Amino acid sequence: MRIVLNRPLLRVLAGPALVVVVAVGVACGGASSAPTGPQPIPVLGAENFYADVLSQIGGPHVRATSILSDPNVDPHAYEPSPKAAAAVAEARIVIVNGIGYDDFMQRLLGASAKADRIVIDVQQLLGLGGDVDPHVWYDPKTMPAVARAAASALAKLDPQDAAYFAAQQQAYLSSLTKVDDKIAQLKAAYRGAPVAFTEPVAAYQAAAIGLAVLTPPGFQKAVENGTDPAPADVAAERDLLTGKKVKVLLLNSQATTPLTDQMRELAVQNGIPVVGVAETMPPTYRHYQDWMLGQLDELAAALAKGP
Repeated sequence: MRIVLNRPLLRVLAGPALVVVVAVGVACGGASSAPTGPQPIPVLGAENFYADVLSQIGGPHVRATSILSDPNVDPHAYEPSPKAAAAVAEARIVIVNGIGYDDFMQRLLGASAKADRIVIDVQQLLGLGGDVDPHVWYDPKTMPAVARAAASALAKLDPQDAAYFAAQQQAYLSSLTKVDDKIAQLKAAYRGAPVAFTEPVAAYQAAAIGLAVLTPPGFQKAVENGTDPAPADVAAERDLLTGKKVKVLLLNSQATTPLTDQMRELAVQNGIPVVGVAETMPPTYRHYQDWMLGQLDELAAALAKGP
């Protein structure tokens, strides 16, 4: 997984996942390799889409790093490496998701306490409890709030560039209107359309569209927690697919199991389109906005095609 921002990219192996550093070029004078001017602020998003918002708002004034980036790794099973610990120790702004999703960050932050470090906890930012779906970046209300908090934090550390950060924040918020518009279009066309999940990765987005999720909650929760669903829930999920009672199966493309593979095969066999939804931004997308629009386009095509 990488964040592509038209700047040099350094990928460092970090245990089972990747620490991705988005390096910001610094002008050099003459033959000397010593940088001129202020150094970019080291910032970090525990997940790569949070690093992306820091990069988009901070521009050349930041050097953004992310911990959870590998599309082939289940974020719930991630164990931090020394490289990840070093990246956290260096960062002056850190964004964490909270809600139990990236608890390893609390250990890393505690191991390298800094009085001047700003930690943006998205759970606290949104005023959420600990018993809600942690995939809040799929909620259309989340990233605008994160963008505002990121711009405020950057302005606090670098007051002389506050106007730049404010302008970048507005540009980011404006770019999200394309995502909102796409959700509104889907809601107008497919509100109430029945769909199935393997687990509730995109549940907030599905709710915003108004889709009817028919998969038993127990099935979704068990798959998300890595446990075996109750036989009755498995039977109910199979019946949704074999009976062609849903228009689309939304599959967590980042955490598959033999059971979810079986459900995917059943969907394909019965002519039900399968749409993959990821927990970290795939390398095929440049920014968070591109990622959301890409998945929404796939969902729109699937809903139009489904039974």
